[in-house]
Amino acid sequence: MNLKPLYDRVLVQPTNAETKTKGGIIIPDTAQEKPQQGKVIAAGKGARLEDGRLQPLDVKVGDVVMYGKWSGTEVKLGGTDYVILKESDIMGVVG
Repeated sequence: MNLKPLYDRVLVQPTNAETKTKGGIIIPDTAQEKPQQGKVIAAGKGARLEDGRLQPLDVKVGDVVMYGKWSGTEVKLGGTDYVILKESDIMGVVG
């Protein structure tokens, strides 16, 4: 994979959706929820402030993050699904 996000964008690999309930019922693909958690694969340098300075990102490669259900843009690279998000779409770092 050869994608470098720009500015305050982050490339996240979503975790797999649950395929089975706690009671053991298998959930079909059409009924599964969109994942809202994933691992940061790549991150941009940061946002440009009005005075030209660079504001570094608070997240780094390897962080597991929570994001909004409909946030970002879904892309497929090399057969793997990813989401490109702005840092402001990330709600928090897990762990």
